[in-house]
Amino acid sequence: YENSICHVREHFHKSGRLANAQTCHRAEYRVGQECCPMCPPGNRVNKHCTEFTSTSCEPCADGTFLDQLNGQTECFPCKTCDAGLKVKRPCTTTSDAVCGPQDGFFCVDRRGDGCVAAQKHRSCKAGQYISRRAITDTECSDCTGETYSNGTFPSCQPHTKCESEGLQQIRPGNHAADSECGPKHDSSNKTVIIVPVILVAVIIVAVAVAAAVMCRRNKRPKQSAGRISI
Repeated sequence: YENSICHVREHFHKSGRLANAQTCHRAEYRVGQECCPMCPPGNRVNKHCTEFTSTSCEPCADGTFLDQLNGQTECFPCKTCDAGLKVKRPCTTTSDAVCGPQDGFFCVDRRGDGCVAAQKHRSCKAGQYISRRAITDTECSDCTGETYSNGTFPSCQPHTKCESEGLQQIRPGNHAADSECGPKHDSSNKTVIIVPVILVAVIIVAVAVAAAVMCRRNKRPKQSAGRISI
């Protein structure tokens, strides 16, 4: 008789435990009059315990999770990151995904070590640089001296020295734009091109003048001869 009682007690310990008037243990959950053993994290209840059987657990499917001891029959779906957010830590069967702000965004609703809502950083104007990517929003500062920024640089950049690169300056730089450089014009090359052109032009003019003079001379004797014959 005593052996039978011991066997029954051992059986209830491994399977369901009759619930008393109070609550079940921390690692148990109530089903009717039974206190069933919970499933471990990453697993859900496939079948509840009975007086004669223990809880049957089953792993969560991909894209779902349970992060605690539980008596759940369904795993929770993994979180998807909203616009402006990216996956900081991927979802596993034992933990949900954690999101963080994308580049160019900052968190406006932080939950634990993750973020559930983000907002785009404001842009700095041309002539300003990004002095700090704050956890709230971008902080902009003005360029000074011979430097420039288009509004996206983390610091103002010095203007390009065209002469040091063998170029000539076409347009000077300002705080919003760099100097504009172009190729140098070689004066000797200009001379080589211009002088022959001028010589050709002079020759053409000289030939034209000479031709005109010759024509006039040829016409005068004919006119004189005509007058004598009359």
